[in-house]
Amino acid sequence: MSELREQIDAVRVLIAEDQTLIREGLATLLAQQNDDFEILPGAANGEQAIEFARRYRPDVILMDLQMPRVDGIAATHRILREFPKTNIVVLTTFETNDLIFEAVSAGAKAYLLKDARIDEIAATIRTVMNGQSALSPSVTARVLNEFKRLRPRHVPASLPVHNNGLTARENEILRLVVEGKSNSEIGERLHLAEGTIKNYVSTILEKCGARNRTELAIRTIGLTG
Repeated sequence: MSELREQIDAVRVLIAEDQTLIREGLATLLAQQNDDFEILPGAANGEQAIEFARRYRPDVILMDLQMPRVDGIAATHRILREFPKTNIVVLTTFETNDLIFEAVSAGAKAYLLKDARIDEIAATIRTVMNGQSALSPSVTARVLNEFKRLRPRHVPASLPVHNNGLTARENEILRLVVEGKSNSEIGERLHLAEGTIKNYVSTILEKCGARNRTELAIRTIGLTG
C-alpha cells in the first residue's frame, strides 16, 4: 500500500458561546487535540455567530443554545438557511426534551452537554464531518416522542410503506429508524452486519433528502399525521 496520504484540509471550527472562559477554554483544548482543527475567532452571541458564519464559512459550529441577542436555535435556523452544508453541533448545559427537539428540528447534527469530555467533542466534530449524525439513540427517541406529542393525531404504531422510491428492505429499516433503533439494534433485528445497516441508512437519507436520521424519522411520521 502506498505511503502517500491524501492532503486533507483542516476542519474549520467556530465556537459560539457567550461565556468567555468556556469559549476560550474549548478553543485551546480543541487546538491541542490534533492538527486537523482550525479554530476560528469565537462568537460571543448568536448574532455574532451568524456574522462569523458569513465571514469565515466554518465547517462546524459548536453552538450554545442560551445566548444574548439571538439564541442558538434561531442562529442555527438562519445559518443553515444560508449555508446548508454547515454542520451544527449543539453544546449546552440544558437537556430538556423541548430544547433537544427544537435544536434537531432546526438542523443540528449533534447534541452534547457541556460536561462532555474534550475527546468526545472532537470525535463528534469528525463524525459530523463524515456526513453522519452524532445523535445518540436515546436523544433520537426523545425527539421523536416530542414530535408525536405535538402531532398526536393518527400516528400509527406501524408505518405504512409510502411511494418514496425505497425498496422493501429500505422501508423495513426506515420503520426501525423511526422507532429510534441504533444501527447495531437494527442489524440484530434483521440479522445483518452493522456496517450493512449503516450503508442502507446512508442510501435512505440520500433518497429522502434528509440531513440525518432524526430529520428522516420526523418527516416520515409527518407523512402519517
